[in-house]
Amino acid sequence: MNGELTVGERLVRGSLGAEIFAFAAKIYPICRSITGDGVRKTLRAIRSHIDLDIREVPTGTEVFDWVVPPEWNVRAAYIRDQRGRKIVDFAESNLHVMSYSVPIHRWISLAELKQHVYTLPDQPDLTPYRTSYYAENWAFCMPHRLLESLKDERYEVVIDSDLSKGSLSYGEYLHKGKTDEEFLLSAHICHPSLANDNCSGVALLTHLANRMVGVRTRYSYRFLFAPGTIGAITWLARNEDHVKRITHGLVVSMVGDGGGPTYKKSRRGDAKIDRILAHALKHCGLKPTILDFSPYGYDERQYCSPGFNLPVGLFQRSQFGQIPQYHTSADNLDFIAPDHLAESYRIIAETIDIVENDMVYRNTNPKCEPQLGRRGLYGSIGGDKDSAGANMAMLWILSLSDGRNSLLDIAERANLPFSLVRKTAELLHRNGLLTPGKVLPV
Repeated sequence: MNGELTVGERLVRGSLGAEIFAFAAKIYPICRSITGDGVRKTLRAIRSHIDLDIREVPTGTEVFDWVVPPEWNVRAAYIRDQRGRKIVDFAESNLHVMSYSVPIHRWISLAELKQHVYTLPDQPDLTPYRTSYYAENWAFCMPHRLLESLKDERYEVVIDSDLSKGSLSYGEYLHKGKTDEEFLLSAHICHPSLANDNCSGVALLTHLANRMVGVRTRYSYRFLFAPGTIGAITWLARNEDHVKRITHGLVVSMVGDGGGPTYKKSRRGDAKIDRILAHALKHCGLKPTILDFSPYGYDERQYCSPGFNLPVGLFQRSQFGQIPQYHTSADNLDFIAPDHLAESYRIIAETIDIVENDMVYRNTNPKCEPQLGRRGLYGSIGGDKDSAGANMAMLWILSLSDGRNSLLDIAERANLPFSLVRKTAELLHRNGLLTPGKVLPV
C-alpha cells in the first residue's frame, strides 16, 4: 500500500535465474537416493543458504502403511571386461548404478550381465535412471548402443554398496508470518544427477526461501525438502496434528526446462491455490496447461490422499514422463537454463503475491460511477500502454467492490492480471473511493 513493494515484488528484485542455476549445478553431481549420505550432503548444501532443520528418522520406523527402509550408500561400481577396460563406471555417472542395488563382486557371462542391465532401445545413446527401493536386486544402466557392442565374454561386476540400519533424512525451513496459517512448498531430493528432475526444484525453493528472509508476510511458509513418496509420507506421519494449518501448497518439480508451464490441480479441484495458479498462468505470457488431479505423479498424491486432502497442487514446466529427457542422462545441466528457472520463479512469486494481497474492498461511492476525471485518475498509472487496462480495471473494481468480491474474483471476471487489479485498487483506496472490507477466509 502507498507505494510500498509487495511481497511478490520484493521476491523478484535483482538477479534470479543465474543464482538458481548455479545452485542446481552445485548439487547436480551428488548421488542421491531415498536415504543415505547423498541426501545429507544435499541438505547441508541447502542449509548453507537457509536455516534448515535437518531431521533423521530411524530405519524401521512405521509411517502409516510404510516402514522407513534401510539406509543405502554406494562408494564405487563398475563393469570391467577381460582386458581390464571399464565398460561403465559409477565415478563417471551415478546413473550407471540402479539405486538401492545390493553389493556384488563377481565374474559373470554376457548373458547373465544382460539380465542386470537397463537400457533404452528407442534412445540408444542415453542412460536410463532406475531404482529398486523395496526389492533387493542389483543392476547397471547404460546406453543401449554400448550394450549391443559388448563381446560374448566374461565380465567383472562390482557394486560396493551397503544396506544397513540408519535413517531417512529430510529438511524443513519455516518462514514465520503474521499468522500460523501455512503455505507448504515441497521438493523431492531423492534423484541423483537429474538436473530438471529435481535439482531445479530444490534450487528454486532454496533461492525462494533465502529471498524471504526479512520479508514480512501474512502467511507462514514451510519449505520441505524430502525424498519422494517415503519422505512425504514420513513427514505427514510425524506432523498429523500440524497439517490443519496448511491452507495452500505446491509441489515444485522440473522447473528448469522451456516447456509448459504445467499445473496439476489439487484433489479438491477447486481449492484457492488451484484458482490462483490458473489465473497466474493465464497471464504469464507462456502457453500453460492445467491438468485435473490424478493419483499418480509426485508428492501431491500423498498430501492430497483422502485422510489429509490438503490443498496442494503440482507446478512444473514440462509434464513429468512426457518428454524424452525424463529419467535419462539427457536430463543434464544443458537441459535447464537460467531464463527458464527465472520464469518459473516469477510465476511462483506471483502466486505468493496473490495469496498475500487478495482482499475485499467496499466502494465508498456505490451510487453510480464516481467522476474519475476530476480526480485525475484516468491513465494515472502504468504508462500509456497500460492506461486502457487500468481504466477498465478501475471500472471493474468500482462495480464489483461490494464487500463480497475479492481482488482475485474481480481479476478473474475482468480477465485482467491480478497485479494490475491490485495496483489499481490501491490507487482508488488512496483517493478515498475504496475502503478495506473484511479479512478474507482462506
